[in-house]
Amino acid sequence: MDTNIKNSKILVVDDEVEILNLLKMVLLKEGFEKIYTAGNGKTAINLYEDINPDLAILDVMLPDMEGYDICKTIRKTSNIPILFLSAKGEELDRIMGLAIGADDYITKPFSPKEVALRVKIQLTKNMMINNSKPKEYEKITEYPFEIDEEKMEVKKNGEQVDLKPKEYKMFLYMIKHKNQIISKERFCDEVWGEDFIGFDNTIMVHIRKLREKLEENPSNPEYILNVKGLGYKLQIKDK
Repeated sequence: MDTNIKNSKILVVDDEVEILNLLKMVLLKEGFEKIYTAGNGKTAINLYEDINPDLAILDVMLPDMEGYDICKTIRKTSNIPILFLSAKGEELDRIMGLAIGADDYITKPFSPKEVALRVKIQLTKNMMINNSKPKEYEKITEYPFEIDEEKMEVKKNGEQVDLKPKEYKMFLYMIKHKNQIISKERFCDEVWGEDFIGFDNTIMVHIRKLREKLEENPSNPEYILNVKGLGYKLQIKDK
């Protein structure tokens, strides 16, 4: 295992002590050294603020709040990988978890070794993204939109738009490929780094969210267009 990954701080949140102990034991056995655990949401948020973890594993159902709420709190300040653990295996639950900013969704009962593998994958991917960030960031202007890559800020007509990390990545990819048709498969490969299988609805959810935040009339979009049977495109007209 990469030594940089081995030194990662991992926050594990679950109200079942047996699961916390099991995951901690497996992660320690896999070479991770800094494992922090919490049995409820309040403790988890306090720990997050104290230790600034590199990855979080969150149970969805907790005694004082849902893991979704912890995810939303983390996403206000950080793009660290977040994995959900849940007894809810319905597609809608998975989509909801991914839509609010999670990177992976694991259904209980689970294989501890599989969780450890997914942790390694997410940390490796995150490290590669951070290491490959250009030293000089772009400022992109495509009227009426502006993107400041260094600050990860999107503006429309000079007004800042609050996008979640995955929404930002999708829109950044679209604006860099303006007026081009982008298939759902291409979104998965280039933006999500995942296989297309199972992500069809997830892509549609994120497109809908982008339209709600960037279009005057989301039900009749001017910019983020659906190209039937092919995918989506960001239509920018030359002024």
